[in-house]
Amino acid sequence: MRFLSLHQRRIAWRLTGAEAAPLLILAHPLGMHQGIWDELLPHLLPHFRLLSWDLPGHGASAPIQQAITLKTLADDAVALADAVGAERFYFVGTSIGAAIGQTLLQYHPQRLKRLMLTSTGATIATPQDWHERAERVRHEGLAALADTLAPRWFSLATRTTCPDLVEGWMAQLARSDGESYARLCEALADFSTSRDDLEEKLPPLALLGGMEDVATPPAALKALGRLLDDAPVTLLEDIGHVPAVEAPEVLARHLHQALRSSERPTGEGIGFETGLEVRRRVLGPEHVARSLAAATDLDMPFQSLITRTAWGELWGDETLSVTQRSMITLAILAALGRDGELGLHLKTAHRTGVTVEELRQVLMHVATYAGVPAANHAFSLARQHGWGDQ
Repeated sequence: MRFLSLHQRRIAWRLTGAEAAPLLILAHPLGMHQGIWDELLPHLLPHFRLLSWDLPGHGASAPIQQAITLKTLADDAVALADAVGAERFYFVGTSIGAAIGQTLLQYHPQRLKRLMLTSTGATIATPQDWHERAERVRHEGLAALADTLAPRWFSLATRTTCPDLVEGWMAQLARSDGESYARLCEALADFSTSRDDLEEKLPPLALLGGMEDVATPPAALKALGRLLDDAPVTLLEDIGHVPAVEAPEVLARHLHQALRSSERPTGEGIGFETGLEVRRRVLGPEHVARSLAAATDLDMPFQSLITRTAWGELWGDETLSVTQRSMITLAILAALGRDGELGLHLKTAHRTGVTVEELRQVLMHVATYAGVPAANHAFSLARQHGWGDQ
């Protein structure tokens, strides 16, 4: 767990995954905490660096006493991305988390690569509903309301077959800070998305919800899909408001389909800036800055070529993870004896999530298929770049 202070608020957040992997930010629903994503981690970590955080007064984040807006929460997400050096990021949010995603579309669209918004709508309930709930929480307390609010998150099948799961999240809701919850209700009362507030061209996005979601019914999700330029909508049978808890493996499969698509129009190439973003993420911004600063009129076109093709077209295609591409690259360079590039990628492999055990196996393959001398030399270079016991 990490902590970040923003505008005199303490935010609890987590960061897992390879430093060079693309960043995916996860935003949880009202009344829960970032632990809802735990069952998805094994499915997502091979391909993404994952960042999640607790909303005010939820989980380990500090409570609030003052009014807060969805824009402030969206700004929090951007500040967390800045804290880990991510120029752009993927985003997944549920309920109020998805409202944060819609607010990012309005105020920070240039930071978004792709989104999946779950269990949401262009508005959620009515302003009167949220103000009434806020007042009830203040007068009766969350503990008194938890047995009414929490079961609404789950389908009948889940409530019937997994009562401990429902009761566990009911207890979690009861422990959340009541005033913070009420302030977030009031933020949702002011929330709405209009197409006129968004950029003409939206980043790729997909919508997903449960057929038994009573908080944000399928009709609301479909209406949002139409508003967002006919974004694709997926509805899951026997699922309620929180797919990450009720069907994590199913949600993970849909997330991969929505976020990792490498399709683009035939003949459309990758621009220099896109390739540069990937190159910085994998090699590190300092190395890339030095390379570009050292370029002359002789080799600047070459720098542009490798940035667009090697980094944009190849490394930017997320069919393979950065860890997989790193291991392939290490094997090829070791087999060919390209020491300069091999040294660079041995350093980079610390960022891409390659383990000592994986590097050992890569070089064992080199020994078997490209020759022992090549592998022996590569092992020596690896030790020089910090691999193995020192």
